[in-house]
This record gives sequence, C-alpha cells and structure tokens, in this order.
Amino acid sequence: MKILSIFAVCLHLTIIAACTQTDTTPHNPQWPGFRGHSANGIAYNSFPPVSWNIEESKNIKWKISIPGLSHASPVIWNERLFVVTAVSDVENPNLKVGLYGDIESVDEDAVHEWKIYCINKHTGAILWERTACSGIPITKRHPKSSHANSTPVTDGKYVVAFFGSEGLYCYDMDGKLIWEKYLGILESSFFKAPTAQWGFASSPIIYQSTVIVQCDVENDSFLAAFDIQTGKEKWRTSRDEVATWGTPNVFVQDQKAQVIVNGYKHIGGYDFKTGQEIWKMAGGGDIPVPTPIIANDLIYITNAHGRMSPIYAIKTDAIGDISLERGVKTNEYIVWSIERGGNYMQTPLVYGDYFYACKDNGSLSCFNAITGEMMYKESIGTGGGGFSASPVAANGNLYFTGEKGNIYIIQAGPEYKVVAENSMDDICMATPTISEDIMFFRTQHSVIAIAEQ
Repeated sequence: MKILSIFAVCLHLTIIAACTQTDTTPHNPQWPGFRGHSANGIAYNSFPPVSWNIEESKNIKWKISIPGLSHASPVIWNERLFVVTAVSDVENPNLKVGLYGDIESVDEDAVHEWKIYCINKHTGAILWERTACSGIPITKRHPKSSHANSTPVTDGKYVVAFFGSEGLYCYDMDGKLIWEKYLGILESSFFKAPTAQWGFASSPIIYQSTVIVQCDVENDSFLAAFDIQTGKEKWRTSRDEVATWGTPNVFVQDQKAQVIVNGYKHIGGYDFKTGQEIWKMAGGGDIPVPTPIIANDLIYITNAHGRMSPIYAIKTDAIGDISLERGVKTNEYIVWSIERGGNYMQTPLVYGDYFYACKDNGSLSCFNAITGEMMYKESIGTGGGGFSASPVAANGNLYFTGEKGNIYIIQAGPEYKVVAENSMDDICMATPTISEDIMFFRTQHSVIAIAEQ
C-alpha cells in the first residue's frame, strides 16, 4: 500500500509538471496582444488567485469604470495596461448575451467615440486616454457584439488599436498619435445573409516591427502588413474568403516566419516577408472565429457552424494544398483531425500535453494534443449561459469565462476537476489577461484586477 501511495504521488506530480511547465518556461510579465504571447493564453510561472469576491472586495486589487461598450481584452507591457472602447450617449446599449440564434443586426444611429485608455496595472490609475475618431458607426453590429471588439496590441514602443471600418491607429506609449489608416468599409456579415452585419473583430498583431491585419469581410478580403513606425504598407494579399472573425498568428521556424490564418474557404499560411501563400486548405465551419495556435510543432485550427465543427492538427512544414479528401482524417501534413467537436467562438488552449476545446454552451472536451485521443467531455456550469471569451491558463489551472460573469477554474490534466467558481458580478465577454500573478478582467462596465491580498 505504501508503494502504491508513493507511486500515486509521483504520478500526480508528473501530471502537474506536464501541465504547468514551470521548470522550463520563464515568467514574462508582458501580455502584448490577444491571448498574450502568440495567442497561447498561458502565463508561465504566474500564480493568480483561484478565489475572489467582488462584493466583499476579497482579492480585489482594484476596480475602475470604463465607459462605452467593448469586448476587446486588456493588453499589458510592463506597468501599462491598455483597453479600448466605443462610447455613445446611449445609456444602456442593446447587448443580448446567452444562447440564441438571432442573426439580425442592432439598429442604432448614435454618434460613437472610439477611445483607447492607458492604465497603471498596479493601481488602476488612468495615465492617459485618447479619442481615435468619432461619428455614427459605418457598419452595424450583432446584439451580442460591440463596435470595439478587436483587442489592441503593443510591442513596448507602440500600441496599435483597430476599429474596423473606423480605421487602424498607432500611438506611442505616452499617447502620441504616430499614424492612422483607413482600410475601407469592412463589412463583417454572415455570407448567407449579407444584411446581417455582426461587427469587425479580428485583432492586429505585431511581429518584427510589422503590424499584420486579417480583413476577411463581405467584399475584397485581404491580409496586409504595415511598417509600425510609419504605417507604410509593406504588402497586401487578396483572399478569396467569406467574412471571418479570427485573429491571425505568426509561427517561426528556422528563422523563417509565416502568418497563419483561420478561414472557411481558405485556411492557410503566408510568408511573413512577402505575403506569398505557403499552404492552404478548405473546409470546416462556415463562420470561423478562433485564432490558430501553435504548440508541439503543430498548428491547431478549429472553427464551427454549418455542417462541420472540425479540429485540425497540422504540421508546421506544410506546403501547397493540404485539404482533406471527404471521409479522410489525416494526410501527409494533417496529423489528426475530428469532423465535429471544435469551437465556434472560443480560441482553444494547448496546455502541457493536452488540447482543450470549449463550445458556446460550456461543453468542454480534452484531447491528447499529439494524438487527438479524447480524454474527457464534460459540461462547465449548470447550463443556460453562453461562453464567448477564450480560456487562459496559469499554475496548472484553466480559467473559463461565462458571458454572465461566472469564472470557472478547472484543473489542467486528463481528468475533469473543478477547482473553484467565482463571479465578476457583471457581463463578461472579453478574454482575461494575466501578468505578475494578477488577473485582469474587462467586464461590460469595468476593468478589474484580481490578486492575492
């Protein structure tokens, strides 16, 4: 019995080590864009709380009100936290969360101001705010959406905010406008119902002093790169694609970088320097939202809606057209795939040896990230609430954010175990941010810092 107990303890420690990777990955306080570094959603060697209470101020470091409506996440560089918002004089803008199938847009004609805030991450003090532009929104939004969905991005010298049809804006860290660009009318509509405008949502990314934007829209979709210092366009590649809502990613191997994009007609990789296509594939869900993620020398793509909700694990050396033939699950470059079970809204998470996919209704599936073997499938929460924000991870725990503000903490690993449940006391559509043992949540009305007190 004693030997079995020792074996069980060793096995438990091995699982935790595999999930947290604290022995090999250094702590990094920066969280520069959507889902942090390379959109992986992981804060290594960070120890945020698993328990807090807004009403009792338990483990609440600070809380400040932010006007307007936005589903963009906070981003961080050193002491500075940046958030964006779209502010109108409508006191209670139409925001409908939960599980439903309405596709029509919100009918509104109020003047909006698109703003960016710089906040001290330790105190919550607003260091500066800037109004990028103002006017009646050029395109409409979904009742569950906002006019400021795209998460900003920073490299420590500049911060870039993207407001879709209202333009792309670059500031220095002190709030000086460096450049702005109008990229045309970017209609993010369901291609089967073009009048159903849902709001632009793809976030900009920065790599090697280059800003990259993915603009898959109703007409003239494209991928483009801009010099971060001047705003000069480096290249623009047309895409034969319907409207999508995902953020691109960058993968680097042997000093060669490629831009990875999700899609329906055109999932693929492009040369970072030229914008030339490297590989592509078609098929999957017809409303792609999740961002591609890279781990274990694999590119993980998932999307949903319509006939399929696949997950693809793709080799990083893929080249040419790698589309799967009907009924086939693998080929030379696709290591594993499933036809149904992928994500609609959330970007998935690879943490240690496991791949986690959570659907809008809270159905969480855990797979072996290398083989695709399903480890479990469980439901988070009690049902009835939606999940739009993407999960993040730290210290062996996974954080899942419900739209009604319930935060579910699940232990990482091949077995399902709920660690804790907390409430933000507000609607929460944005993916949280982690830096220096602090979690930051952007709720409908506030930015809240959570830390052990």
